[in-house]
Amino acid sequence: MTTQQHGDLVDVLVADHRQVDQAFTDYERGGMSDRQRRDLVDHIITELVRHSVAEEQYLYPAAREILPDGDEIADHEIAEHAEAERLMKELEGLDPADPAFDRLTRELIDDIRHHVADEENDLFPRLRQLCDADQLRDLGAKIAMAKESAPTRPHPAGPDRPPANMLLDPGIGLIDRMRDALSGRSR
Repeated sequence: MTTQQHGDLVDVLVADHRQVDQAFTDYERGGMSDRQRRDLVDHIITELVRHSVAEEQYLYPAAREILPDGDEIADHEIAEHAEAERLMKELEGLDPADPAFDRLTRELIDDIRHHVADEENDLFPRLRQLCDADQLRDLGAKIAMAKESAPTRPHPAGPDRPPANMLLDPGIGLIDRMRDALSGRSR
């Protein structure tokens, strides 16, 4: 795919937000078997991890560089990612019949919706204002590429800042995709 097909940074990330919010809505609608709930939550976790990894590799470093308060914003967003990753790790090991499964899933949904609102109402408009179209397209392409090799499972102890995350995430992602294939966990 060319950079143009990916869209710019904001377009790519907002599309991810809409996709995962649709999965949240599907979960909230209910009426699913335990197996269906497990599969849907695994899908949500996969998409959130891939998205978060890409943001940590490219969005937050760009915010640090471009915005006057970029360090503060990036640190806040990364802290929210860490909390979400902790919840996802807990969910990963739970049986969907366990009452904690639904409680933690709803907590994750609430946390992510808050995080998305912060990004879409503050961070993204500010980046659109301060970056030129070429920068945003380049970052959009990098985000899309990072998601392809990103881990698919939560790794709360993993690095969340460049350069360490950019070096380790593709290898962790490969291992996760092998684990997914062997366990039948769909992407």
